[in-house]
Amino acid sequence: MAIFGEVLTAMITPFNADGEVNIDEAIRLARWLQDNGNDGLVLTGTTGESSTLTDDEKIMLWEAISNAVTIPVVAGTGSNDTLHSVNLTRQASKLGVAGILAVCPYYNRPSQAGIAAHISAMATATALPVIVYDIPVRTGRKVNTATLLTLAADNPNICGVKDAAGNPAETAVLMSKAPQGFELYSGDDGLTLAFLAYGGVGVIGVATHWSGTDHKEMITAFKGGDINKAISINNRLVESFSFETGDEAPNPLPTKAMMQLLGFNVGPARLPMGAPPEFVHERAKIVLDNLNRARAAAR
Repeated sequence: MAIFGEVLTAMITPFNADGEVNIDEAIRLARWLQDNGNDGLVLTGTTGESSTLTDDEKIMLWEAISNAVTIPVVAGTGSNDTLHSVNLTRQASKLGVAGILAVCPYYNRPSQAGIAAHISAMATATALPVIVYDIPVRTGRKVNTATLLTLAADNPNICGVKDAAGNPAETAVLMSKAPQGFELYSGDDGLTLAFLAYGGVGVIGVATHWSGTDHKEMITAFKGGDINKAISINNRLVESFSFETGDEAPNPLPTKAMMQLLGFNVGPARLPMGAPPEFVHERAKIVLDNLNRARAAAR
């Protein structure tokens, strides 16, 4: 059994018309996600616009949402400043969250030794389980397989990785050498099914905002040996995977548009992302309609 469950959503952060964090809507969204297929939530990660949030806003979100839901809440406390990341990790650990997401330090482009020291410092600052977040397309650095294995060996509370590195073959190498209990979460929705074959426990997703139940059904089918059913469910999700990000509307803009369509007042993203372009709102309707038709056809 995965520590945090099989389906977690990297939750968007709602803002109101004045650009302030809309904590009431964040709570409403978190509870809706809990009721719609999610075993856990990851707050203030990439999708949650962590780089534009103040420390006080992050703390407010961690505390309010961990108190509002009964599923695990994982707090994204990492930055490109080790002392800052350690401080946020210590603060989050006092607020009722279930775990920590430690992103590879970005922009600085540290060596693998620097990456390991940074993440180890965060892990040492808490007794909570820590998931390493490897997303080189955003950070500019890959957390190498050897580094991940060293981190897991040297830090008992580093329990797994959110893998958004986009290299399934290397992920297979990692899992062939990882210690028992080290958990692989897909950080790329389109690779979740493939990662399950490598021993992955689940997904920390984006499209799970509107398809948590589909992901849960897919993972259950795969783990139960019904591979054809898992493939069929993945096929109906492919359009959602393509929709969730792109050059003209990067993540989290499509998710903001989709959740607006589903009745949530999430507001635009903060600059430099800004508001979703109109074509994204139009595309959201098409994606949701197609998904609902595929669900109905599968019944």
